[in-house]
Amino acid sequence: MSESIHETKEPSYLEVKSHKGIWNWLLTTDHKRIGLMYLYAMITFFGVGVILGLMMKLELIAPGKTIMSAQTYNSFFTLHGIIMIFLIVVPGLPAVFGNFFLPILIGAKDVAFPKLNLLSWYVYMLGAVVALSSQFLSGGAPDTGWTFYAPYSFKTSTNMLPAVLGAFILGFSSILTGLNFIVTMHRLRAKGMTWMKMPLFPWALYGTAWIQLLATPIVGITLLMVVAERTLQIGFFDPALGGDPILYQHLFWIYSHPAVYIMILPAMGVVSEILPTFAQKTIFGYKAIVISTIAIAFVGYFVWGHHMFTSGMSGVALYIFSLLTFLVAIPSAIKVFNWIATLYRGSIRLETPFYWAASFIFVFMIGGLSGLVLGSLATDVYVHDTHFVVAHFHYIVFGGVGFAFIGAMHYWFPKMYGRMYDASWANIGWLFFFIGFNFLYMPMFYLGILGMPRRYFDYVDKFHNGNIVSTIGSWVMVFGLVVIVANLIKSARSGPLADDNPWNGKTLEWATSSPPPLENFEIEPVVTEGPYEYK
Repeated sequence: MSESIHETKEPSYLEVKSHKGIWNWLLTTDHKRIGLMYLYAMITFFGVGVILGLMMKLELIAPGKTIMSAQTYNSFFTLHGIIMIFLIVVPGLPAVFGNFFLPILIGAKDVAFPKLNLLSWYVYMLGAVVALSSQFLSGGAPDTGWTFYAPYSFKTSTNMLPAVLGAFILGFSSILTGLNFIVTMHRLRAKGMTWMKMPLFPWALYGTAWIQLLATPIVGITLLMVVAERTLQIGFFDPALGGDPILYQHLFWIYSHPAVYIMILPAMGVVSEILPTFAQKTIFGYKAIVISTIAIAFVGYFVWGHHMFTSGMSGVALYIFSLLTFLVAIPSAIKVFNWIATLYRGSIRLETPFYWAASFIFVFMIGGLSGLVLGSLATDVYVHDTHFVVAHFHYIVFGGVGFAFIGAMHYWFPKMYGRMYDASWANIGWLFFFIGFNFLYMPMFYLGILGMPRRYFDYVDKFHNGNIVSTIGSWVMVFGLVVIVANLIKSARSGPLADDNPWNGKTLEWATSSPPPLENFEIEPVVTEGPYEYK
């Protein structure tokens, strides 16, 4: 993609110190270190979220009370949702891999606003602390679910205010990151890198950044309205004061459905980086993938109403939202077609990142096709608010983002740490995770069709067998996750040294040292070819 970038190795960013000790990290403006700080924070929060999810599945292994009360179960699934959505899935790929690799992929020294980038991490940590403090204050942990639905969110006696304010603060971190990325891509691309020579992961981040910038303020305002409703009894959403709880659903989902694309677009970008590298082929339909990325980001603003088909909207609104929901599947299908076409007649290397990318396509297709069931008016009425929705949601959000995140971790691990991981253990971890994931969530489709409601602490006997299989699947998946994390931690400390380009990749990050130097490149890169030119 570019001319030779470096001749001699200089100290990596891990070795260059402007402060001493922990302050060398806490006061850094290096985008790579900020990405790593996001990574370590998210791994910690993710561990808590996984434990909560595992406890919920243990509770559901049999009818009746198993290990916790109904109120504790409500609090667990609320905290699980807050952590996984607001602390992991929404910021995850942009904050970690966007921060670390976006400047390198476009040939820049750093993001456009390095100090603002550091501020976004501190805002993220502040929001996390405020949100999680709701679990420990007097009054009890919040029990509304991560959607904070009105009117329960301002009627419950539990600690809703810290949770809502925490989510509000986290929105600012998302906005700052999106603004930084947009300016970075507009102003700091390397010489010769036109828009149509930019790699696909930055393109995915670009579409995501616009959603972060334009959609996040809506949920911020909505959450402040909940705070005002709870403290001042203004009457935005309270029917007793002339308010409308359906208005809350509109405002919440106007943001929260585009937020799904904040989650999934960077995941698609990661897959679009991994597949051409391990097929050793130029990506099929580069421009089609770029256009579909922007189309998903745009159309995603107009489909929020499919979350509300049973809430009492007009017939015309129902038909329009259903049509738009089906239309947004078209650019997603274009991406899947292009990924598979990229693999056709490729010299495929069966390495760990490729397994994760291929698994992403599998689980994303299941999630996407099951989403059409929910987008259809007739079938949505039947499976609305059942475990079918839980299964679909996790196949898209956890399956899509989770598989892409772990795949990105294995793909870029040699570049981030300068060391290789144990491929055998990495593949074992992937296999257990993949099998456990499908055994955990596939039975939920069956349970939803049978009629098992979501968010329920107890159930009747006919749902027992599906819940047993699902719970055992959670154990298998968590075992795979433990293997993956342990292998990566061990390898980061003592794995064999990695080459600068172990995968024979063609994008700019593979043209600099592993790990990259402080300002990414020893010689300013000049781009002469497209990002995936295999010859």
